[in-house]
Amino acid sequence: MSEAVVRVEGLRVDYTIDGDRRRVVEDVDLTIHAGESYGLVGESGSGKSTIALALTRYLPANATVAADRLEIAGDRVLLLDRESLRRYRADSIGVVYQEPGLALNPTSTVGAQLAEVFAVAGASRAQARAAAIEAARDVDLPHPEEIVRRYPHELSGGQQQRVVIAMALATDPRLLILDEPTTGLDSRVEAGILALIERLRRERRFATLLISHNLPLVASHCDEVAVLQRGRIVERAEATRVLTRPTHPYSRDLVAALPSMEGSTSRRPGPRVPLLELRDVRKDFGRKSALDGVSLTVGAGEIVGLVGESGSGKSTLGRIAAGLTSHQGERILHTGARIPVQVVFQNPDASLNPRRTVRQVLTRSIRLLGGDTDAGRLADTVGLPGHTLDKLPHELSGGQKQRVAIARAFAGPVPLVVCDEVTSALDVSVQAKILDLLSDLRERTGVAYLFVSHDLAVVRSLADRIVVLNGGRVVEEGPADDVIRSPREEYTRELVQAATALRAALA
Repeated sequence: MSEAVVRVEGLRVDYTIDGDRRRVVEDVDLTIHAGESYGLVGESGSGKSTIALALTRYLPANATVAADRLEIAGDRVLLLDRESLRRYRADSIGVVYQEPGLALNPTSTVGAQLAEVFAVAGASRAQARAAAIEAARDVDLPHPEEIVRRYPHELSGGQQQRVVIAMALATDPRLLILDEPTTGLDSRVEAGILALIERLRRERRFATLLISHNLPLVASHCDEVAVLQRGRIVERAEATRVLTRPTHPYSRDLVAALPSMEGSTSRRPGPRVPLLELRDVRKDFGRKSALDGVSLTVGAGEIVGLVGESGSGKSTLGRIAAGLTSHQGERILHTGARIPVQVVFQNPDASLNPRRTVRQVLTRSIRLLGGDTDAGRLADTVGLPGHTLDKLPHELSGGQKQRVAIARAFAGPVPLVVCDEVTSALDVSVQAKILDLLSDLRERTGVAYLFVSHDLAVVRSLADRIVVLNGGRVVEEGPADDVIRSPREEYTRELVQAATALRAALA
């Protein structure tokens, strides 16, 4: 067997908050060998990212880390002084984070940011520039000589993540930590990112630690998986065994919560009264066309799933449907409601006021939307416990925050809600509960949804009808079962095949 790059024994992490000390990671052991990929799965708050930050020693000042052994690539991490820690972070480990847009400097070209990594390692300016282009080529970025001159906002989400991977691997680290590296990416781009990491891992023999709530992704990418619950590893084994034949009840619950690409949804929508019509919608951002003559109809009480890869125009079309973005073409709302469209965004942290309690957020929304309820009853409608009403957003879990965002959208009469990637950052068990909630609210209120997502299995579990976007154009639409089971267009077939291939790892 190859040498062990990661040796962790008895890892413990405590947080001290307002004088109270709370243990969040308890007696975790990890061994990862060169060339091996290790997966760490579990719900939000289980301690996954805390473990990764402990390996890099990037935890906040109120964290206390202890371990019987914490050794990475021969370095005893907890004993490193400042200079040794700087060298360790520069040479031994690389990290790819969940949001590439936040990891990249928006004011600097991607080439300059890549070159900086090589310059810090001692390369001359000319060498660093040449190395930046070669690094872009190594991660399969198209036209690398041209792309290094672009700014992050000029790249798609998948291209941004490839740049981040190139930066993380620039110094040939022994360990690559992947913290939710494909969240928000569609299945086809996700498959490309995974294939890229697999190829580079085989060629360079680095170890990877993949942290994810995406069980099919972990099963397809990893050799071994550990399942984390409340800071403790409750099950570990070879990846496909853990995810196809789990023995611990918690692991079985995670697998059971996965939406399926198989079977029939038994939904075949008939004609519906039009609620929203978009006709020949066009939207340009500078020289780039985001939408090119798109037409879309959402019927009363209907759930329309909007799918497509990163950069296809899904979110732009969702914002136009909500009246948040200017455009060319017609937008017709067949409703007399004062505020006819509400939006639930992907990241509730960005849409909730961090200084307002849940009660204040909901009370204000009820007043603005003309609702006839109060904050307590509205919270109960979306399954929020009463004790959360006087908490601030940072005191809530990811699923609770998303329930607040959903409750806010239903604070008054609302015929249509645009859901923009509302479950992409949630673990599978919380995702299943949010999808059940949205379905239940539709049954109780008759609301319609325009449901924007890159996850075909999630869309299939909820939508009556699916619309597929590619390059700012509608390439296919129809009943959900028909689009998934018998796609007409090659692009749709590729999306379905990519989503099915990931879930086949669990078969």
